Amino acid sequence: MPDEDISLSEASRISGVSSSTLQRWVKAGVIPVRGGRWTTAAAAQARVVARLRERGHSLSELRRAVREGRLAFGYVEDLFPRRERDLTRVEAAARTGLEEALIERMMSLLGTPTAIEGTLNEQDLRAMEHIGDVLHAGFPLVALLQLIRVYAQSIRKIAEAEVRLFHLYVHEPLIREGVDALEMAEEMKGLARDLLPITSPLMEYIHQRYLRFYIEQDVVGHMEAELVGRRQLGRVQMAFCFVDLTGFTRYTEEEGDEEALDLVERFVETVEATLPAEALIVKTIGDEVMIVSPDPVTLTEWAVGFLALFQERPQPRVGIHRGRAVYRDGDYFGSEVNLAHRVVARALGGEVMVTAAVVDAIGDSDYLEFDPIGAVELKGFPNPVELFVARAREADAVGGEVEAPG
Repeated sequence: MPDEDISLSEASRISGVSSSTLQRWVKAGVIPVRGGRWTTAAAAQARVVARLRERGHSLSELRRAVREGRLAFGYVEDLFPRRERDLTRVEAAARTGLEEALIERMMSLLGTPTAIEGTLNEQDLRAMEHIGDVLHAGFPLVALLQLIRVYAQSIRKIAEAEVRLFHLYVHEPLIREGVDALEMAEEMKGLARDLLPITSPLMEYIHQRYLRFYIEQDVVGHMEAELVGRRQLGRVQMAFCFVDLTGFTRYTEEEGDEEALDLVERFVETVEATLPAEALIVKTIGDEVMIVSPDPVTLTEWAVGFLALFQERPQPRVGIHRGRAVYRDGDYFGSEVNLAHRVVARALGGEVMVTAAVVDAIGDSDYLEFDPIGAVELKGFPNPVELFVARAREADAVGGEVEAPG
């Protein structure tokens, strides 16, 4: 469906560019306006052109980019609700019952720096009203701030991935085919309009599945923590695992960045595909993956099996420790986490190295055995740490093979 026409003055307001400059850009061929018809899409593209001009790009560069379809952006304006009237923080505070400083802090966490803009729109206000409802229901502010930060960080990654993948697999092929800029914008608009309706239901479905699973895990973990001792507020008992690729820097120098990136992708995908259900990838940093699990047994068994499965060069290595850590913003912090990170640095390629805390938690195992390597000095820790190499038992007492679990 074609965009509804807007006036030149309305296009100027949307784009933040004067009417005379807009007309000059149309004549220069950097804004694809046909027959003098201004639309929200054209105004949005003018806003992007203004940003590019501020960054020093010439009109001839922009004209070439438009001709090649690299500035086919404005179609997104019709896919999202239009920005409604602005409200000051004072008005927002009066409507929501939240303090101005808290509104500013919440909006900053959500990625809208009202400290700079100074205003909110109706959509912002509705979000603040939802937040106010949660606080009035008794949810602690300190926990809500962390939750909003995790939401924002996670959804920011989702949005970036959507845009990057759409560009790589939709926009770039259209550019290579030489599609006219306006036709390209219409085609991309249609594809995006078909994609957007499945996004929210799919995220809600995934969220509910994981939420149910982690609620059950939390009940089990809470019970076990009560059995072994008093819980500490903000701290959780977990097995912390780091996995990385030995000699990865040298491999990158020898094989090149693209081959190294392909290897990391295969490595991370294999980790994701093989992890036990209760384990979770907290983050990946280059060739390193941080994993947590409430169950050190299945995590260590997985690590041993994973190293046997992933036989590419350079070899992975694993370090595991069990202890209590501070949970904040979806991540884990503290000396116990640092210890696990130091342990992996002492492992060789193809080794799973664990601490005595892990060995004690596992106890007798039909699948695992542990070779002590003695007390080892680890950077940042005043006392030597007892370390063990975990490996699969080759045979039981009567010579039968022991199968890996699951």
